[in-house]
Amino acid sequence: MADLRDVNLNRLAVFVEVVEAGSLTAAAERLRLAKTMVSTHMQRLEAEVGVSLLVRTTRRLNVTEAGRRFYESAREILHATEAALAEVAGDASALRGKLRVSAPIDYGSLVVAPTLVDLRRAHPQLEVELVCSDRYANLIDENIDAAVRLGRLANSSYRSVKIGKFVKWIVAAPSFVAEYGMPRKPADLAALPYVTLSALPKPLTFDLVHARGTTCTVRCQSPIVTNTATACRAATLAGGGFGLLTDFSTSNDIAAETLVRLLPSWETPDADISVVFPPTRRVPTKTLALIDALRQRA
Repeated sequence: MADLRDVNLNRLAVFVEVVEAGSLTAAAERLRLAKTMVSTHMQRLEAEVGVSLLVRTTRRLNVTEAGRRFYESAREILHATEAALAEVAGDASALRGKLRVSAPIDYGSLVVAPTLVDLRRAHPQLEVELVCSDRYANLIDENIDAAVRLGRLANSSYRSVKIGKFVKWIVAAPSFVAEYGMPRKPADLAALPYVTLSALPKPLTFDLVHARGTTCTVRCQSPIVTNTATACRAATLAGGGFGLLTDFSTSNDIAAETLVRLLPSWETPDADISVVFPPTRRVPTKTLALIDALRQRA
């Protein structure tokens, strides 16, 4: 078993960078070191811990099973060290290091991206990366510090914090209303063209709640199906059909009168907006700052 006194802890930061960058060359560029120096650090780290962490071939670099476990622990150590340094310095607000965030395409573009810009403006030493996708990222495998999730959370080992709520509104372009008229009740929607999201469990069915508490389920036909919420909004703006779109993505369109709310007394039930993050003993200061910033915008 390796002795802690035999391990150069500076090499942990280099190792984490190599794993996240995917190659010695990319890590060297990020660290502003010579590739030979990065390679030497990795060779010496493997000698210090007594196991093979990386498998190098002429084409690619792979992480061994032991290396993956060691990476997860090393990453947690670095996060804890950054938090400890901030506390010792008495300046926990001076964020530094990298913050990698995952978010759905629409919420990421409309809310998370400007939030990260403001966060970095307040903390110039902080590096940020936003990964937008409508699929759920694996935080550990994809080196994600925090992910924004919309709706019900799946059971997992991740920790989570609720930062707000959203609803969906029934909306359409004015040209669509001019062609098809304004529906008077939810049942009228079934006969109208509908722009829907293919990733939903039941793309053609949705639940609505009235301002007075009445609920109903609507089943629709759909001539346009897309795989992202952003594309749904674009097709709805173009008059391809009515859409069931989030309040945060359509409020500006409604204010600009490029979209109209149909059946404005009806909307979907409230759903949560959450931030999930790996289950570390101590939540990194960067993650806490992101949560606070997103709460202010939610």
